Amino acid sequence: MKKAIISENAPKPIGPYNQAVVKGNQLFVSGQIAIHPKSGELEINQGITHETFLVLSNLMALVEEAGFEKEDIVKCSIFLKDMNDFNEMNEAYAQVFSENPPAREAVQVVKLPKDVHVEISCIAVK
Repeated sequence: MKKAIISENAPKPIGPYNQAVVKGNQLFVSGQIAIHPKSGELEINQGITHETFLVLSNLMALVEEAGFEKEDIVKCSIFLKDMNDFNEMNEAYAQVFSENPPAREAVQVVKLPKDVHVEISCIAVK
């Protein structure tokens, strides 16, 4: 049976989906964007570095709410509005995942929800 994970420390869904779902020993975190979890406001005008840190903070809030740890994250999917932001995003990402980072891909897409610059989802396994 799957269990929905809901956290006040991550933005509320903007569509018909759960913030995250646990099934057995696996956690699937929906794509997170730069919405401040308390205010509900977008924070996309302070640069890709700030946006990436906020996205990863939202993602980690859900990982922790589900009882998982950063080390349990085995895969991240990164969606960028502009691949020219890759290096700055990557520097922020590397600070969060400084040791034994998960597998991942980073792809450029035409458009993201609310016209953000980066969206990141993940899978974690205990």
